[in-house]
Amino acid sequence: MSETPCSSLTLDARGVAWLTLNRPAVHNAFDDGLITELNAHLAHLHEAATRGEVRVVVLGSEGKSFSAGADLGWMKRMVEYDVEGNLADSRKLSQLMHGLDTLPCPTLCRVQGAAFGGAVGLAACCDIVIASEKARFCLSEVKIGLSPAVISPYVQRALGPRQMRRYALTAEVMDAATALALGLAHRVVDQDQLDGAVTAMLDTLLAGSPQAQRATKALLGVVAREPDSEATREHSCRVISELRVSPEGQEGLASFFDKRAPRWTPNKDNAS
Repeated sequence: MSETPCSSLTLDARGVAWLTLNRPAVHNAFDDGLITELNAHLAHLHEAATRGEVRVVVLGSEGKSFSAGADLGWMKRMVEYDVEGNLADSRKLSQLMHGLDTLPCPTLCRVQGAAFGGAVGLAACCDIVIASEKARFCLSEVKIGLSPAVISPYVQRALGPRQMRRYALTAEVMDAATALALGLAHRVVDQDQLDGAVTAMLDTLLAGSPQAQRATKALLGVVAREPDSEATREHSCRVISELRVSPEGQEGLASFFDKRAPRWTPNKDNAS
């Protein structure tokens, strides 16, 4: 495990947290050090987002590649592990995916280049993915005798079961246009427009009520699990009822009728 930080976490004045993979020399490949760091960052983000201190998380990386998947040195070490050792490693990766997927606030993934293996899982765990035209996605595991096992629940949810069967079994590379068509990416832009597209999406997200976004994200998780149960229907009624009478809900309605910006709208001067 490297002693040099493999990632960074910064928070700007608007409540936007920037979680950045920082191993460009190895194309931001995963190893145990990076996974441990990301899990620690996500634990902090869960607490801060629950308190309302973090409004949006942007996941990105330095260099030309988003992430090349598993680090070669890490894979060589894993060859020496027994089943229990591999289970321990896999559980840490599973914790990472689950932690990212269940962050209470909106998450935005910036993909500037190759996203292979577990990196496809990172993208699939984020609420919104904006990709450069140079982005490439690949579930490459079967080519080296492995499986996209830990990330499969999240990637299959994004691609759908039919397309997941194709791309998980063939390890074909999806270009950005294919990722967009299949629902893995939400927007594809020219490379030089990527940061501008991320900024525009942040402005859109920050215009929404933080409380309502957290409540909606949690609600959608319930709806996905039980789309038409009596319990889900009752839960949905309770969510909207509680939001209507909450201070933030009252502020949102008042600002709409008064034709003014709600109080949660960030000052443009605070943008980084």
